[in-house]
Amino acid sequence: MTDFLLELRSEEIPARMQEKAREDLARLFAAELDKAGLKAAEVVSYATPRRLALILKGLPAETAAVSEETKGPRVGAPPQALEGFLRKTGLTADQLVERDGVLFAVVDKPGRATAQVLAAAIPAVIRAFPWPKSMRWGADSLSTESLRWVRPLQGIVALFGSDVVPCEIAGVTSGAATVGHRFHHPGTITIGSADDYVEKLRACHVIVDGAERRNIIALGAKMAAQKAGLSLIEDEGLLFENAGLTEWPMPLLGRFDEAFLAVPPEVIQLTARVNQKYFVCRDSAGTLANAFVCVANIDAADGGEKIVAGNQKVLAARLSDARFFYETDLKVKLAEQAAKLEKIVFHEKLGTVADKVERVAKLAEWLAAEKIVPNCDPALARRAAELAKADLVTGMVGEFPELQGLMGGYYAAAQGENPAVAAAIRDHYKPVGQGDDVPTDPVTVAVALADKLDTLVAFFFADMPPTGSKDPFALRRAALGVLELLTRNGLRLNLWEGITRGLRGMTDLRVSPESSDEALAEHNAAMESVFTSLPTFFADRLKVQQREAGVRHDLIDAVFALGGEDDLVRLLARVKALQAFVTTEDGANLLAGYKRAANILKKEGVAAAGAPAEAGAQRSEGQGNPGSLLSQGNGFAYEPEPAEAALAAALDDAEPKASAAIDAEQFEDAMAALAILRAPIDAFFDQVTVNDTDPVKRAARLSLLARMRDAVHKVADFAKIEG
Repeated sequence: MTDFLLELRSEEIPARMQEKAREDLARLFAAELDKAGLKAAEVVSYATPRRLALILKGLPAETAAVSEETKGPRVGAPPQALEGFLRKTGLTADQLVERDGVLFAVVDKPGRATAQVLAAAIPAVIRAFPWPKSMRWGADSLSTESLRWVRPLQGIVALFGSDVVPCEIAGVTSGAATVGHRFHHPGTITIGSADDYVEKLRACHVIVDGAERRNIIALGAKMAAQKAGLSLIEDEGLLFENAGLTEWPMPLLGRFDEAFLAVPPEVIQLTARVNQKYFVCRDSAGTLANAFVCVANIDAADGGEKIVAGNQKVLAARLSDARFFYETDLKVKLAEQAAKLEKIVFHEKLGTVADKVERVAKLAEWLAAEKIVPNCDPALARRAAELAKADLVTGMVGEFPELQGLMGGYYAAAQGENPAVAAAIRDHYKPVGQGDDVPTDPVTVAVALADKLDTLVAFFFADMPPTGSKDPFALRRAALGVLELLTRNGLRLNLWEGITRGLRGMTDLRVSPESSDEALAEHNAAMESVFTSLPTFFADRLKVQQREAGVRHDLIDAVFALGGEDDLVRLLARVKALQAFVTTEDGANLLAGYKRAANILKKEGVAAAGAPAEAGAQRSEGQGNPGSLLSQGNGFAYEPEPAEAALAAALDDAEPKASAAIDAEQFEDAMAALAILRAPIDAFFDQVTVNDTDPVKRAARLSLLARMRDAVHKVADFAKIEG
């Protein structure tokens, strides 16, 4: 068995592409070998800024011989069929094999030298490589058939054992020579085989393993910070990026002027991270320190002093720009900034950002005034909503869009706004994703809820809901944000009423005194569509949310099947109570009894209360159903058996208790009330013949089972519960 080495050397590969490219190289090469019937014992791939490398371990010297069999026409088939088959296979009639009256073409293919397979695979993989962005270069770039690569390809190392695998692509010929570090060892290196590749490059100041480079950076940066009495703010994305920028990483600590700390720490961190790829540090008090860690790509003779000094100057210039934006923005009141939102289009169908701000302000004020968000001052909620988007037109957010909301909070606080208003401006986008903090401050909750609800209502009104995997306006995320705000804060929002309030802001966009009848009809149809689709959208999001939280999907479906629920907090409380109940012995046994009763009733055609009856089916309520054969006061039209009377008495006790508990939203108590039916229903099935030959007894017993089923249905549709 022999190892194969492939190195594709080019000009600098963007850091963000390297890990995916490393995986793609291994995947594509494995696919090419698979076509030839080859499989490596182990596949290892590497990526650095200037090279992709692949090592295939344990390859045989040649592929196995194979026999390919192709089924042809039957013996005696028309001559045209036979001739076509012979042309297809390239054989003559006497070379065909007959088996059971059918002709077969059997071609024995001898094994191929693995080196030949590799020589053909290299150009195929290079030409098929799926770079997110690629380029052509040189004189050949005038042709659209020329090679595309992420950056100009400069060299190919291809060794099977110690032998060069000959191939050529775009004028680059394979060999055994590569180069080391651009500065430490720019000369040529001859690679002997895959065995010495990693260590030879290490000796020439190139660490080919990205994971090893990341470990060096992580440990070195942490130690540099600790040596200065600081702690590193870890950043995995920055770790990968720096590892993708260096072949011989050397973390170095530098300082910047403490005066810059007057700028919000998020601004400093983002400036250092985005513009310069620097890590930042905290002091012993946990606040941002005037220190950064940069990663050099050279082991400097002076220990990195000149490198640090140069980076300090560059960062100082960046931070000066950031401070200028911050100080300039502070001079303009947020209310003045907000006035500029009239010139920014939110969406061509939904007006300007100023229009959205006014809708959100009215909605937030209503949420506070109606006590849907308790302990919230309506005036503060409106003020916060009016200023929440003002920072979109500031210089700082123009430079760093990631800081929207956050900078508005800083500006509001500095300009003397109420602390609750400043906090609401800062956090009104939250939660922005799974695991994000969920606001609890009343003013923040009101504005955040209003903002997300308005976005949902607006885009559904404009008939732009998510479709399939496409969600360009992040409406699924907005819906999950609404659910998190409602459930975490226990807010009792009637969805229909919330949607109605949200739609009021849509009227001004489409309806005016001069509107035609067609425009009015279109407007009304859009509103009706929102009421039809948005509650269902929320319900689907709630199902997703709860399934991810570990709630059984069948229990969610069992509660949702009841319909008519527009209070998501109430609905979720019912689901959680049901989950707790069905895991108990009483719950499991009641479920079994219910399913047995439901099967009997279904077979006998007794429809559930409130359900549409099938043709010829009886109902479990009203005049002329089996229940009419039970006289008032639980008297029977005949002498009931003890178990029969016991079940009727248990239902008399359980039904009102369960109904009262549901009305009081004490769902655990409702489950407990139903639990008393467990023993009577078990005894009923053990001791009573439901399908008695006496039609009066049979009808009365079916009525009892229907009462039991309908009592359970007040809590959930147990038919949808598995088990």
